Amino acid sequence: MTAALRDVRMIYGPETRQVLALDDVTVEFPPGTFTAVMGPSGSGKSTLLHCAAGLERPTAGSVTIAGTDLGGLTETALTHLRRERVGFVFQAFNLVSSLTAAQNVALPLRLAGRRPARQEISAALAAVGLADRARHRPSELSGGQQQRVAIARALITRPAVVFADEPTGALDNRSSKQVLDLLRALVDDHGQTVVMVTHDPVAAAFADRVLMLADGRLVDELEDADAASIAARMTALELAW
Repeated sequence: MTAALRDVRMIYGPETRQVLALDDVTVEFPPGTFTAVMGPSGSGKSTLLHCAAGLERPTAGSVTIAGTDLGGLTETALTHLRRERVGFVFQAFNLVSSLTAAQNVALPLRLAGRRPARQEISAALAAVGLADRARHRPSELSGGQQQRVAIARALITRPAVVFADEPTGALDNRSSKQVLDLLRALVDDHGQTVVMVTHDPVAAAFADRVLMLADGRLVDELEDADAASIAARMTALELAW
């Protein structure tokens, strides 16, 4: 299993004002699958993503990535595992403004102490359709192009799983579709595992399955659903909660 959560609970705040963000969540993300995570505001979507990616340690339960139990790792070991086995794509792109596209893509390798080969960086940019934008800085790229650079950066370490937090939230419809088509192709053509938090039923419809959260619990799962079906289920969920 690429990534898995077992009986994960996440509690925030002091004892007198505790918030239960995740409530005994168990879920697996098999290799070569595309999973969307949805739910009403405050349902625990981002917390699930952060725990699954090793960005936060859960209060209870276990998280594994590529067969490694994150609970037994030191902070240093966890940082190394995230650099080597996990890719991140964020809504705000998080590119370094002073670096070119090629330099941004190379950054994870440099942080890991590796000197990336020029061909490796060129291939990563070519894979997201930006071979001719290597020397451009983020300010010289459109939002969709910046997000594709971010995806190339996420993939450069050949991660076991890519976690995407609202990757199309800052994009127009055309750029959103380009990014979602790219994520879908990574799964279908390269066997990449992708886990995406989104509020958009159209974006979620690109996934193989959609997990629905409410009050920190997994309450439903849809497979191969279209945008209309996902939207209807989300509306029912929001009315129920």
